[in-house]
Order: sequence, then C-alpha cells, then structure tokens
Amino acid sequence: MPNFIYIMGKSSAGKDTIYKNIKEKINANTYVLYTTRPMRDGEEQGREYNFINKIQFENLKKQDKVIEERNYNVINSKGEKDIWTYTTIADKQWEKQGDFLGIGTLESYISILKYAKEHTEKKLEMIPIYIEIDEQTRRQRAIEREERQKNPNYNEMERRFKADDIDFSKEKLKEAGISEKQTFQNYDIDVCVENIISYINNEKERVEIKNKKINESENDKYER
Repeated sequence: MPNFIYIMGKSSAGKDTIYKNIKEKINANTYVLYTTRPMRDGEEQGREYNFINKIQFENLKKQDKVIEERNYNVINSKGEKDIWTYTTIADKQWEKQGDFLGIGTLESYISILKYAKEHTEKKLEMIPIYIEIDEQTRRQRAIEREERQKNPNYNEMERRFKADDIDFSKEKLKEAGISEKQTFQNYDIDVCVENIISYINNEKERVEIKNKKINESENDKYER
C-alpha cells in the first residue's frame, strides 16, 4: 500500500520551502493541486500549483474530475473583486506507482483521504504533516514575501490570515485526526525537515509492518 505524505500549514508557515526540501530527500511522486489564482513572482507552472483559468476549471467540472474545490472572494492586485478557486483534480497524477508527496489545506487533505478510500483501486495510507509557527513570526514572513512581489497585495494577505484561522482551527485539526506527533514547529528549517523525515520513515515502517500482518492474517484464513 503506497503512502501519501501530505504537508499542510497556514499561510507563511514555511510549508512550501519544507515541501521542496522533503521532495529532494525522499523517493515519492509529487501531487500538485490546481488553482485559478494568478501565478506569483518566483512560482512555476506545475511546481507550486497547476495554474488554470476559470474556463478550464469549469470544463474539468463538466468532466466530473473535481474531487474538491475551495472558492475565495478576494481583492486582486488591481483592486478588483475576484473569486479564486483552489481544487484537487482526478488527473493522470493518480496513475503513478509508488508513494506520493503533496501540499495543500486541511480541507483538501480530508477530501483526498475520502477520495482515495472510495474511488481508487490503489488504497493510500495518508501521512499528514502539519507545519506550525507563532502568529507574529508568520505575519512578518508574509509581509516580507509581499514586499518582494512586483504588485504587493496586502488585502489578499489579510484574507489568507483570516481564512487560516477558520480553516486550521484547533477543532478542525482535531476532527481531521491531526495530533501533536504530526505537528512540526518551523523555526529552524533544517531541524524541522530532519524531524519530518524521521517521522515519515517511522510511519512508513509502521505501515509496512501493519500491511504485513494483514497479509499474513489473510493467508492464514485462506489456508484454513
């Protein structure tokens, strides 16, 4: 049974950097979410997200390929009201063999977990990773990131912070089964990545032992 390592965290908690570091250190297919929001400076198509327009998204919905979607009312860099969609798509990425590595929100994690159980022949063992950091440090990082943009959008930054307070509330984390052992503090990137890699390896070993016991139990039943 392959593992799906899924990295989550509030905006500016450092999950993108951690994702890139982990991707270089483990053998796993990357699963990339989709969004209709504009690409930010420094981002690349198919790396942070698969960037699509609204017409492309509607076509994917008509093809019944949308696993889940989240829509946000925003003020774009031009000062205009807009709607940005973040979505998980049932595309060819699912056909790859081996473990997966993905990044997203708590909501997308829950939806992928449900989809993997109900709609794919290849069952996945989800390994959630939640990145955490204090509010003051996170806000300072967010401001510094906006300052590096050609067209800083502080309204959108504030929207993300407010949405994160709801999306990653303690109640929702608990409901999703995210515990302290799956939560990692990101104050030192090297230490954080090292701790996550260690946890992933331990979880993969645990899953392997569990699957071995299940197979042995099924073989015993068959022999009887």
